[in-house]
Amino acid sequence: MAAGKEHYRALVDMGSNGIRFSISDLSPPTARIMPTIFRDRCGISLYEAQYSTGKRGPIPPDVIQEVLAALLRFKITCQDFGVPGDQIRVIATEATREAINSVEYRQAIKDRTGWQVEMLPRAEEGRVGAMGVASSFPSIKGLVMDLGGGSVQLTWMISENGAVTTSPKGAVSLPYGAAAMGMKLAAAEQAGDAAKAQLRQELKTRFQQAYNDLEIPPELENHATAHGGFSLYLSGGGFRGWGYLLMSSHRINPYPIPIINGFRVDRLDFQNTVDIQALASKKKDTFRVSDRRANQVPAVAFLVTVLTESLPAIKEAHFCQGGVREGILYQSLPPSIQALHPLETATSLYTPPSSQILTFLLQSAIPPLPIPHHQKPPPEQHIQHLTSLPFLHALTSLLNHHSPLPKESRPVAALRCTTSGLLAGVHGISHDDRALLALVLCERWGAQLSPTDAGYLQRMQALVGDEATWWCRYVGRVAAVVGGVWPAGVVDGTQQRLELLGRWREGGNGSGKRSRIELVLRVREGDNMTADEGIAGSVKALEKVGKRKNWVGGGGGGEGKDGFGFKVDVLVKRDL
Repeated sequence: MAAGKEHYRALVDMGSNGIRFSISDLSPPTARIMPTIFRDRCGISLYEAQYSTGKRGPIPPDVIQEVLAALLRFKITCQDFGVPGDQIRVIATEATREAINSVEYRQAIKDRTGWQVEMLPRAEEGRVGAMGVASSFPSIKGLVMDLGGGSVQLTWMISENGAVTTSPKGAVSLPYGAAAMGMKLAAAEQAGDAAKAQLRQELKTRFQQAYNDLEIPPELENHATAHGGFSLYLSGGGFRGWGYLLMSSHRINPYPIPIINGFRVDRLDFQNTVDIQALASKKKDTFRVSDRRANQVPAVAFLVTVLTESLPAIKEAHFCQGGVREGILYQSLPPSIQALHPLETATSLYTPPSSQILTFLLQSAIPPLPIPHHQKPPPEQHIQHLTSLPFLHALTSLLNHHSPLPKESRPVAALRCTTSGLLAGVHGISHDDRALLALVLCERWGAQLSPTDAGYLQRMQALVGDEATWWCRYVGRVAAVVGGVWPAGVVDGTQQRLELLGRWREGGNGSGKRSRIELVLRVREGDNMTADEGIAGSVKALEKVGKRKNWVGGGGGGEGKDGFGFKVDVLVKRDL
């Protein structure tokens, strides 16, 4: 076996709406993000195949042959990649579990491939799916739902620092998957309004009972009360299709991040079923929404409407890529690996030798929050991300990653690295982190973009808002100073070149009590790396970001005195 391939894991996830094939590499140091080295999908709906005649029947022979052919192709692929034979698993869920000819179907797979099909019990399916959701974010506090083809699972989750807690009852499974719901809704509509109202009441009763059965802990209920409602984490193909439709109709159009994991909407957008159904019926080429998913939209819309009426207040909905496949892989990792931050893990391959020192320098340049005399608190989810250690470690790791590129290519490569570059396929990064890191890195390289990329930059800025955009500019220009002084990322501890200190000062020069930032750069006399000709440009850029005309938002043109920003005074002291 080739070196390193002992960490390869191959998985077949035979779901109700499709069969997914993947090979992942769980080798350190990136096991937390479960890098995928091969991914494929076979669009066979085992659920619909059992209703091909209009009523439930066995999985048809032609469908079984199609599944076997796909499995044999994947077996060859596993051999080509060198996956160890004992690290290949075939996992089956409800459509296989409930099939009339389930035993014969699984035996056919065993005879042709040599692989034993592992059946996930109903309760275990919900638990594994929840672990897949846990893998999709650094931390989670909220309700979790997985919408498959035949069923929907509901549970709650608190996931922090690698410790994942869910309901002691597991997940409540209800027979309202996207495909199943479509059949129930069609039958009810054919029977008349009374039947549809009865179906609505049935769902409402079952959801409310499921919520009560889950024994929501006081900690989670108190968190929801304090934050304006529960966060709802959604996985499964039915919900992902709904998420892509929401993405397509987003206020920022086109939406700049074409990745479903980490996409977030508020309650009003999530339950905007009228507009989403209209979009699905009129537009047949919506990104990542197949004809099958489009046909299921009325059923999902009905489910979403009843869901938001049945559960306590929902503040926002988060969409997840994580499902059974990700859950199987994630639960195999030790807690110490599960606890790692996905963004920090993903960039660890590029960490410079003096990462800790450089991260400390970046952190030292950001004046502490809260902002003195600021009338309103900054956007919590954005500013806290920008100043967190995992984010700053990631920034440090990529500080000079784009330096080998031509000068004109650096800012655009940095801007797009989180969506179509080196971090595009990383699992577990939120859209907030993708946007913030892209904006900071773009600014680190000057943010001079061609007209073809300027619109993309504006959409990323709109995603994080005016205040976070200004802070991204400031942090990015600090990063330009640090990266320029240490292009190799190596700090000689015996001869420190630079120290940074960002602090708040009272406003002056007619600015009233509005605070300003004073950034002190302490450098060593006679050091060529910090001589005036070396850092003058970066210092000037930092001061420019504090000029009122460069503040973000406000009046006409989007800039000016009504926008957001702070005056920046840079003091260079040659006293190290």
